[in-house]
Amino acid sequence: MDGTRDLLDAARSAGLVAGHFRGLLHIAIGRTVTRPDGSVVSTGLTWRELAAVLKLLRFDRELVREFGADPEELSPRDREKFWYVAIARAGVDSAAAVAEADRLVGPLKALGYIVGPSPRTAGRATPVPPPAPPKPTGRAKPKPPPPGKKGKKKGE
Repeated sequence: MDGTRDLLDAARSAGLVAGHFRGLLHIAIGRTVTRPDGSVVSTGLTWRELAAVLKLLRFDRELVREFGADPEELSPRDREKFWYVAIARAGVDSAAAVAEADRLVGPLKALGYIVGPSPRTAGRATPVPPPAPPKPTGRAKPKPPPPGKKGKKKGE
């Protein structure tokens, strides 16, 4: 968690947060971040842990406007809850978040952080095809009796 706190603080100091906040959340939650020497900075945080870090670093509440949330509608008194709800509304697993995160990889590398691939694409050479549509449900027709055997009627 300390490594992610350092990463977020460095990104804010370098002016990388504005315009890329959703991508930064995506990186903090779902990507592995290392240093050039190979030491692991972060393997990802839970939403609750990230909310606590954002509260601790006193991130600007107005950043939530980037993904359509109104800071006045979110919990105004409890900052950790505010950030938790903001993360939930950000869509950190969306294609837009992945694209924003990918744009941050280069600038973060210049700050000394190497960001791993998105969990969606890690280890995949080609995209996974969508699942086959479900088969129609309906009652199966009863099987006919085997040849040569006739069913007995009641009372025989």
